[in-house]
Amino acid sequence: MIQISENKYQNLLPKDGEVFYLPDFFTKEESKVFYNALLQNIEWQQDKIKLFGKTHDVPRLTALYGNADKPYTYSGITMKPTAWLPELLEIKKKIETVAQVDFTTVLLNLYRTGKDSMGWHSDDEKELGLNPLIVSVSFGATRIFKLQHNNNKSLRHSLELTDGSLLVMQGQTQHFWKHAIPKTSKITEPRINLTFRVIQ
Repeated sequence: MIQISENKYQNLLPKDGEVFYLPDFFTKEESKVFYNALLQNIEWQQDKIKLFGKTHDVPRLTALYGNADKPYTYSGITMKPTAWLPELLEIKKKIETVAQVDFTTVLLNLYRTGKDSMGWHSDDEKELGLNPLIVSVSFGATRIFKLQHNNNKSLRHSLELTDGSLLVMQGQTQHFWKHAIPKTSKITEPRINLTFRVIQ
């Protein structure tokens, strides 16, 4: 479990899970360096997804990095990891200073503009185990992150994921909540998101 004091960081969920938000986890200088390095050095790919019998481009670019023996499958897409880059290991090391976990994998998303998005979903794939710890880092443009309870649609929460911020989802969150990054016409700059996880 993540080592976060609930006295300092408030759980954003009213029940059935734990989500913590740490703005400015990375300094502005660190964020700029990492953003530029990841934008240039990550092997971004355009995946395709089949919905209702039709094939569509996933509305963002993606990449998977991590331990060589840990592929990851979600939404019918199986990704094989590329070996860790130095900048990814540096980010991973800093995150692990507040976590009691050695992360095996990072899934990266590049939202090129506000037209790119992430639909409602839970990170509940079997490879992630029973109560997965997901640690999300954002660099670049600020985007809205939405949460909604599966059984009570009136339970919802929205927050802005800013440059250099860190978001933690743990406990039963993936069982009871879905999350999304909606489209917006207001954002024209890219955002890079990294979600660190442990694949069993």
